[in-house]
Amino acid sequence: MDFNTVYSDRTTICIGIEKDGSITVRAPRGVNRQVLEDFVGRHRIWIQNTRKKILKKQQLQNSLDANGLTRLRLAAQQYIPGRAEQFAAIMGVSYTGIKITSAKTRFGSCSASNSLCFSLYLMCYPKSAIDAVIVHELAHIREKNHSERFYRLVEKTMPDYMQRKKLLKNGIL
Repeated sequence: MDFNTVYSDRTTICIGIEKDGSITVRAPRGVNRQVLEDFVGRHRIWIQNTRKKILKKQQLQNSLDANGLTRLRLAAQQYIPGRAEQFAAIMGVSYTGIKITSAKTRFGSCSASNSLCFSLYLMCYPKSAIDAVIVHELAHIREKNHSERFYRLVEKTMPDYMQRKKLLKNGIL
């Protein structure tokens, strides 16, 4: 399996799959090439699965024309604000606004001023997965981190959160 190598002052070896599907191995200076090849070989299945997901995501994003993006944005604008309002009431939180973005690498975010952003690409996933992202971002209004308290709040609101989150990892994008 071909891969690019980047040596630096790090202490561990890691594998990254780039947006074009190429493989980059980051390693400490002086690590033998055979060690890196063995490392890549041990992670071959993960690499293949991750490459498939990344290339599938790129293919979908590239295939969406302006009309497709407009439809996704409209669907997001019709679904997400209403669900955010419902979950915010359940969680006892309030946000300052909602924005639908065309972010390709992040499903959602919550700013320091409690403004929420959601990617229009969320609409490519099941509604149960979209709801998990909404609850996740609303929980950041109370907890601006990913602490144990944060996840307790998320799971109190949505007990099957972890199963729903898996839909995002195994899904289209």
